[in-house]
Amino acid sequence: MSLGIAFKGAEGIVLAADSRVTLTATNDEHSSQEVLQGYYDNAVKLLKVNGQEFVGAVTYGAGAIGQKSPRTPHSYLPEFEAHLSKGKRRRIPVKEFAVELSGFFAKQWRDSRMPENHPPMEFLVGGFDRGEPYGRVLGFAIPNKSTPSEIHPGPDQFGMVWGGQKQFADRLVAGYDEQLLNVVQEALELSDEKRIYLDKQLRERLQAAIPFPFLPLQDSVDLSILLIRTTITIQNWVVGVRGVGGPIDVATITRTGGFQPVQLKSISGDRLK
Repeated sequence: MSLGIAFKGAEGIVLAADSRVTLTATNDEHSSQEVLQGYYDNAVKLLKVNGQEFVGAVTYGAGAIGQKSPRTPHSYLPEFEAHLSKGKRRRIPVKEFAVELSGFFAKQWRDSRMPENHPPMEFLVGGFDRGEPYGRVLGFAIPNKSTPSEIHPGPDQFGMVWGGQKQFADRLVAGYDEQLLNVVQEALELSDEKRIYLDKQLRERLQAAIPFPFLPLQDSVDLSILLIRTTITIQNWVVGVRGVGGPIDVATITRTGGFQPVQLKSISGDRLK
């Protein structure tokens, strides 16, 4: 599941993600077809494409493409870079980058014949267009919402967006998560219209009073890390899928400095001493 974050601030963009990938397999040796889960804590979900210095992406949701030979999105980057280089384009606009990334992974999804009921693979793309004072953030999901849509559009709209196992981040920032709406609607037999009204009222009254346009870039980084670290920590005690874990990768993208790593895991030697 993971937890990916994109923060559009006045000073720049922050992209952050954890490193856990959860693979699910079926043990066919038992008549009940026991479901087995494996956790791997060194996946790269913060994506940087060579030659594109003012844009990046984070991915969450489905952690791999392919059933028999699963591959992470990061493992496809050399092929995506080769795809972009065919047009001999250097810096491309953020939306065009998102469209290219979506089209590329939609093709991988189709070619791998992923099951129709498989959870989607989702992406948040952030970056700066040439000459623009503020960044852009777009999101899309493979395979059913592959057209990138802008989040916090307009030069004066700032804020965060996150996805994956997001219930704890939702509770910290929004004051509640989507399960609350389901519980209340079912318990009180609310119509869909009243559910929408309830959601609006909760957002207006419970959301943490965070001045997103004011936050310096460092505070944006700190808040992004806090949400992921809190989720990882709480999941140490929660019964269920612990889909967020491992090192937290973070990068900033600014108008003048482009993509700058803040903290990234690195390959090391014997870690099991």
